[in-house]
Amino acid sequence: MPATLSHQVSGPQSADAPAVVLLGSLGSDRSMWDAQVRELARDHTVIAVDHRGHGGSDVVPGPCTIADLCGDVLALLDALGVDRFHVVGLSLGGAVAQWLAVHEPTRVRSTALLCTAAKFGEPSGWVDRATAVREGGTEAVADAVVARWITPGRAEEDPALVAGLREMILATSAEGYAAACDALSGWDGRADLGRITCPTLVVAGDEDPSTPPDVLRELADGIPGAEFVTLSPAAHVPTVEMPERVSEVLRAHLTSAGPA
Repeated sequence: MPATLSHQVSGPQSADAPAVVLLGSLGSDRSMWDAQVRELARDHTVIAVDHRGHGGSDVVPGPCTIADLCGDVLALLDALGVDRFHVVGLSLGGAVAQWLAVHEPTRVRSTALLCTAAKFGEPSGWVDRATAVREGGTEAVADAVVARWITPGRAEEDPALVAGLREMILATSAEGYAAACDALSGWDGRADLGRITCPTLVVAGDEDPSTPPDVLRELADGIPGAEFVTLSPAAHVPTVEMPERVSEVLRAHLTSAGPA
């Protein structure tokens, strides 16, 4: 059974306002998209979503897969009456966006893949992280995760941002976080990249230690016609580090992709 997802719908809800679905990173809630929601909701129906076990969404005990997370999103969109949509995914959300673009080509108008990968390293690292969080809660990983989300320079300049991001991670259900780690441990979409036929934007952060630019370049090279952009200075979650620039590149992508 799909999980019930906490979400926020913003902007005009009419036939001439294309739907845009925003899917965030492991350990985040939908507030990581606040700046982009404000910008894109001027002329799009923006649906910002919390993954299962994140934010206000249902916690489903036990391991899950990327396909399960996609099933949650599709069930939500069906309930909202949204047939076709643009999808924007960052990190974990980018894996979900890739799966949707491959398996729901008649519904996905375009995709934007930010700081993500077709395969996130070796499965053992995610299994170990899931174990650590199930045993010690998200506090066991919070400091290390925040250190990857924004650049050291920005962290030094803005301790309030660091504190807010850390609180976001601590507020994430330990089981929800661990289950998403399980999903990433089994994720390998490399063989399917050529099946993504919708307009695609791939965005890298130049100082991202989790998914460096060369990982995003490989992703873009595997997707026919994908556009590749590198943001600087940016680490793994540029939506909060350089929100105006992210909003700018997303708007350009959505305008280029068009309503059809």
